[in-house]
Amino acid sequence: MSEVATASPTETIELELLLEAIHRRYHYDFRSYSRASVRRRADLARERLGCATLSALQERILHEPKLLPVLIDCMTVQVSEMFRDPDYFRALREKVIPHLRTFPSLKVWVAGCSNGEELYSLAILFREEGLEQRTMFYATEINPTALAKAEAGIYDLDRIPLFTANHQKSGGKSSLSDYYTAAYGAAVFDKSLRARTVFAEHSLASDAVFSEVHLVSCRNVLIYFDAELQDRAIALFSGSLARGGFLGLGLNESLRFRTGFDAYVPFAEPERIWRRAADRTPTREAGHAV
Repeated sequence: MSEVATASPTETIELELLLEAIHRRYHYDFRSYSRASVRRRADLARERLGCATLSALQERILHEPKLLPVLIDCMTVQVSEMFRDPDYFRALREKVIPHLRTFPSLKVWVAGCSNGEELYSLAILFREEGLEQRTMFYATEINPTALAKAEAGIYDLDRIPLFTANHQKSGGKSSLSDYYTAAYGAAVFDKSLRARTVFAEHSLASDAVFSEVHLVSCRNVLIYFDAELQDRAIALFSGSLARGGFLGLGLNESLRFRTGFDAYVPFAEPERIWRRAADRTPTREAGHAV
């Protein structure tokens, strides 16, 4: 039985009121997140802040704004690694990059950039493929603490062997050590990798399209949304992508049977990469998520 199903009626009401309070007070919208996921995150915040119930958590959050960073850190999932799922990055390198080379300038949107691991992976890939100097990256994230970590580009040194192995499996053309300096148990990635990056807070639940881009990479984010919010996010990507642009999702995410699916054609579907069709107008609505 699911966590949502086992929640008491009172707990269900408490969760809904908490999400509504967060939205009204601070304009962070978690109301359309998957209920199983958001309940786990809310319980984590409750425990971390020493509250017996979600109602007690709501009272503290409403009256103690200084606790907001702790809450947002708990409510968002920051799990990633550099070149995560190397086949995805190999497909970008071998299949997508040849098409992107045809554009005189490029824009890449890393939506839900977490602590920045995917941004630096793409920046390194684009540098290795000779496209960095004509590319502008947009790294967006709802969590300001995570966004600050992404901009700093500092990771624990014990994570580097995994990052290095992933980079090699993705078809890396250099040594990952060329891009960072190790000191005091941390790896500090070269500032030049983010020289062409705009970091910004952005919510897929409430914010709008902000630029036309040629690649959207939004991986392992939609799995935390309900069907309606997934459709909203995909509509944002569709509105952002130039004709012939590319959308990359996580391995457990798909466009199939989503509203707006007809705006895309499969490109490297095993690696979850789709291409924006020439006609920017979807022709039919689809049903349920898979």
